[in-house]
Amino acid sequence: MEESRLCQWTVIRSVLAILQWWGFNVTVIIMNKWIFQKMDFKFPLTVSCIHFICSAIGAYTVIKVLKLKPLIVVDPEDRWRRIFPMSFVFCINIVLGNVSLRYIPVSFMQTIKSFTPATTVILQWLVWSKHFDLRIWASLIPIVGGILLTSITELSFNTFGFCAALFGCLATSTKTILAESLLHGYKFDSINTVYYMAPFATMILALPALLLEGSGVVAWLQTDPPFLSSFCIIFGSGVLAFCLNFSIFYVIHSTTAVTFNVAGNLKVAVAVTCSWLIFRNPISMMNAVGCAITLVGCTFYGYVRHMLSQQTPGTPRTPRTPRKSMEFVPLVNEKLEDKV
Repeated sequence: MEESRLCQWTVIRSVLAILQWWGFNVTVIIMNKWIFQKMDFKFPLTVSCIHFICSAIGAYTVIKVLKLKPLIVVDPEDRWRRIFPMSFVFCINIVLGNVSLRYIPVSFMQTIKSFTPATTVILQWLVWSKHFDLRIWASLIPIVGGILLTSITELSFNTFGFCAALFGCLATSTKTILAESLLHGYKFDSINTVYYMAPFATMILALPALLLEGSGVVAWLQTDPPFLSSFCIIFGSGVLAFCLNFSIFYVIHSTTAVTFNVAGNLKVAVAVTCSWLIFRNPISMMNAVGCAITLVGCTFYGYVRHMLSQQTPGTPRTPRTPRKSMEFVPLVNEKLEDKV
């Protein structure tokens, strides 16, 4: 009886954590798109910088003030030698995501971001000469096919926004791969990651945002209606962006890798649906089919990775088996998705 109640509570906790994660993620995406499209605040560098500031303050509050998470101590030398390069790529990743949101619909942007597993595998194969099981390559086929179909049939296609989203995938993959070497020896969670990276990202982005968008922001403030409501929406998106990182931490510890993978792909479907209901961007039938194929492909890819990671080290080799057990699976964290 006690075990049954414990099992029920575990399921309820997992479902609530996933719903909370979905809520924060979809809200942040919709708010950012609203800022760019409805408020006409077309300054992605400034929005990203505000998000970094809010995340840095939030992480400091959680770790240092409220002490809800223990601080993972990093040597000062490692902060510049390891954390700073990671923060630079992290910054580029977030900026490119916001830039793409300015130019293309949420549905298209989210579908392109689902290309990240493919870019991760391809980068490791080309740059780091990693070898993967043929099942990994096969699982990428529906992802690539779905992306191509979605891009060809996208009614609101914008070349600059498409390139920003695609290079954002490359930045995400690069950050994930670099984390394997640069952060070796440190077991970071999402909160400690933000605690160390957000201040560096703010420092990196503050000057470019000021030089490239400062005059535009001043002009927008002079012509925009109620300042207080606009201020609340823009900074509110930053606060929710940090809450998203906090919710990811609880989802990671409340679900299995397979559940996290499926929930992540369903989250994309929820974001696409909500954005269409709000912004009414045109979506053709073939475009929707391409998006669905991509999401199914991502789920299949996650399943294949999980099955390969569970394969016992003593499994007999076949001619197609990679040389090392480490080469079965791409160097990506099975249960972490960086968002700010």
